[in-house]
Amino acid sequence: MKAKITFKGGIHPSENKNLCAEMAIKDFPPPDIAVLPLQQSLGAPAEPVVKPGDKVRKGTLIARSKGLISSNLHSPVSGEIIAVRKSPHPLLGEANAIIVRSDKTDEAEKDYTGGNFSIDNINPGEVLELVQNAGIVGLGGAAFPSHVKLNPPPDKAVKTFIINGAECEPYLTADHSLMLESADLILKGALIIKKMLKAEKCLIAIEDNKKDAISLLRQKLASMDNAEGFEILSLKVKYPQGAEKQLIYALTGKKVPSGGLPMDVSVLVHNISTVFAIYEAVYLKKPLFERIVTVSGKGIKNPANWRVRIGTSFKTLINHSGLTEKKIKKLIMGGPMMGLAQYTDEVPVLKATSGILVLTDEEAADFEHLPCIRCGKCVEVCPMGLMPAEISKMVERGRIDAAKGIGLLDCMECGSCNYICPSGTNLLQYIKLGKYEYMRKKNAKR
Repeated sequence: MKAKITFKGGIHPSENKNLCAEMAIKDFPPPDIAVLPLQQSLGAPAEPVVKPGDKVRKGTLIARSKGLISSNLHSPVSGEIIAVRKSPHPLLGEANAIIVRSDKTDEAEKDYTGGNFSIDNINPGEVLELVQNAGIVGLGGAAFPSHVKLNPPPDKAVKTFIINGAECEPYLTADHSLMLESADLILKGALIIKKMLKAEKCLIAIEDNKKDAISLLRQKLASMDNAEGFEILSLKVKYPQGAEKQLIYALTGKKVPSGGLPMDVSVLVHNISTVFAIYEAVYLKKPLFERIVTVSGKGIKNPANWRVRIGTSFKTLINHSGLTEKKIKKLIMGGPMMGLAQYTDEVPVLKATSGILVLTDEEAADFEHLPCIRCGKCVEVCPMGLMPAEISKMVERGRIDAAKGIGLLDCMECGSCNYICPSGTNLLQYIKLGKYEYMRKKNAKR
């Protein structure tokens, strides 16, 4: 079946997923030098528990979470800590990082290939501790610490647990490839979460351009014990279908209130890769030191989905994949709609790096920026029902409070307005600037 409700607006950009769709996941070689920024999640950066000269192994804790909204950090290789210093960061520009030189033995802290966890004797406190210790964060891009989401307050009981397998961003196929190769393990992770939350339903939502993944998960679910309340839902292909609030509305008809959270409507959402990471943390006691990354774009000679160690440089991945003869226009972390353009390829893979895109002139053309013609197309496609052109205009004039009054902070930064604008106006850039100025003024008053 398909979800019967859909969100307002939405667009249909060229998917370009065919560049590496259905390709088997390949293991990328461990890096010689791993650069591990302490800021790997929303919230506070982790605090180092190692110093230059210390020996580490794959999976060794090297930085501890600082406060509730933070995440542990583990070494992705065995070797030696050679520095703790400022390094390029794909989101922040620059941030403190722990630098590890590999000794090439890849010796692990423990065996991460087997485990003796019993789903029948699940202990929510034990699961939370394992997820927190493993440093699991949202792998769809938000990077919110997973142990926090898995521990809602008593008055916010979760009735519906949604697993987001939409992967609606163009080019990206990391989640799709993971579903095809680890469907049974994803279901094990889903069962852990459903049981610990005591949720009534577990809805696994996948866009119907991934029919093979939908079919495989349904097949695996049919033979799974404890499958009561589970359902695999096929979604209409529509961007930004995978955004949390839009997905919740499409599946349940519930609207998350402005400024609210999914738990306010008794829902919790996790990305499919996050669920797999939780399975590994609980069953295998494995920390999050690697993830699946799509390396694609028409500038890449050999697009692929790689299992990559955190801390591997973009440059290493790109050089390994090869560049085409076409003129390179842009390097992006994530997808082309919500991803962030990079000023250097020396930045490292983070926990939140779902994709690395090398785009050509053909894919990332320049547009002449013309005055707004008040066509209303940005309003039509906005999934949040906002007026992007008006918000942008308010920000441009310095009227930040007025912009907030008409929905500045509700913008999810999906980029649909920029994509559809016939004038090529930088609506999203102004909205992001407005959010930055609002937070700057708010913090200055404290």
